[in-house]
Amino acid sequence: MLRHTYAGQDCNLARSLEVIGERWTLLIIRSALLGTTRFDGFLSHLDIARNVLASRLARLVEHGVLERVPYQDKPVRHEYRLTPAGRDLTRAVIALMQWGDRNLPQEPVPPRRADHIGCDGPVHVELRCSQCGRAVHDEEVDVRRNR
Repeated sequence: MLRHTYAGQDCNLARSLEVIGERWTLLIIRSALLGTTRFDGFLSHLDIARNVLASRLARLVEHGVLERVPYQDKPVRHEYRLTPAGRDLTRAVIALMQWGDRNLPQEPVPPRRADHIGCDGPVHVELRCSQCGRAVHDEEVDVRRNR
């Protein structure tokens, strides 16, 4: 993980990676987006140690990406649900999937795809200018300091 201090760094990407940039964290988020909510469900979908999973889930709860909600009283058991901030990572996860499909292709087809629930059409992430509304190609983007 990155350092927890940003001495000399003023970077929104570094701040984001501090919360979601670790490998297991993104895979947990992917599983949550696929509908997994319970600790044992994450364990069965991911080849992850219990202590690592517990640590990553706690961190995601701490940062408001997941919420811990009781689903059973005796014994008390919790599930982990995506918050609006967690759901907002859908675009980032799909963008990373698309990048892998383009740059690290697997034959014959990718293992997962994103479809629109309304019509089953494929979903993709695209860049769009908020001022003119036009789709923007990668080479048309200039990342600049804002302050």
